[in-house]
Amino acid sequence: MNTLSRYIFRKFVSAILAVFFLCLGLIFLIDLIEMMRKVLKKGGTLIDAMLISMLRVPSFAELSLPFAVLIGSIGAFLMLSKSSELIIARSSGMSVWQFTRPAVLAGVLIGVFASIAYNPMAAKMRAYSEVLQAELSRDNRGLLSTTTVAWLRQDGPDGQSILTAQHVSQQGALLTDVTFFEYDNLKLFKERIDAKTAVLKDGRWVLSGARVSAANQKTRHFKKYLVGTYLTRTQIEDSIGTAENISFWDLPRFIEIAEKAGLPASQFRLQYQTLLSRPLWMIAMVLLAATCSLQSFRFGNVQKKIFFGLASGFIFFVFAQMSRNMGLSGHTSAILAAWGPATIACLIAASVLIHQEDG
Repeated sequence: MNTLSRYIFRKFVSAILAVFFLCLGLIFLIDLIEMMRKVLKKGGTLIDAMLISMLRVPSFAELSLPFAVLIGSIGAFLMLSKSSELIIARSSGMSVWQFTRPAVLAGVLIGVFASIAYNPMAAKMRAYSEVLQAELSRDNRGLLSTTTVAWLRQDGPDGQSILTAQHVSQQGALLTDVTFFEYDNLKLFKERIDAKTAVLKDGRWVLSGARVSAANQKTRHFKKYLVGTYLTRTQIEDSIGTAENISFWDLPRFIEIAEKAGLPASQFRLQYQTLLSRPLWMIAMVLLAATCSLQSFRFGNVQKKIFFGLASGFIFFVFAQMSRNMGLSGHTSAILAAWGPATIACLIAASVLIHQEDG
């Protein structure tokens, strides 16, 4: 990179980071208000609410990253245009693609960093915030605890089983009022097990107060009863929660475990592909910013073009969410659902930019 390219690169990185930290601050204030209501109700303090919100905010702010890149890129292009720096660059013989290249590189590096470093950090901070909430509530419940009916399907050494629980706590390791529907290796119904509690240990469920019912047999009662499983605590935690709370580096392992345990792995595959496609999304946002800000001061209508760029970014975001829902429902593959919208956004933005600059 020459001197001008490095200068443009620094301008874009600083503008994007400024917008992103502004988003962090706004999200923190909104989440803090909600956490104060919950924490103070449980006897906590303002410091507790602030700490939990600070740990939760990085995970929430990931959704704002494409908009931060879009708005930051628009701001950087406008500043360079207003100061006539881009006009001087054009007059010196530089094409739009030459001074856009450092901006694209900034977007790519931010996207890569967000996937391989920021995402794991945010996931760990979110997990720790749930631990703090569990300690504060004094009943071992966290955000992954639920009082609604939870359903899980698993495979074990003795065959497949479907279990349901009225209450889940301890990050998914303790089930209360649980029922197991056991099937043999031929997938034929074998027995039903009702228990007061089920605790997950290494490779097995330990049931307390179990009642075992099978066809043509008397009901049997056990103080303790074991059910084999391939599930792990982290797998159950995520099956009850969401794939967004899993680190980028842990997703391949979760996909493998889910398939082995007989659980659907579509949400893990889609999240993994979404993180992989993030740099392409950043490229799309930079190109979209270029289409609505490079010619603004030369031809006027600055506000109108900026509004058009922001509206286009929102439309692409909605399109990406629709594609994601289709991937989760199984109507399309995870790769197509994650990479398709980003590719289309890049192609449309590049085509508009080519039409504007090269005719």
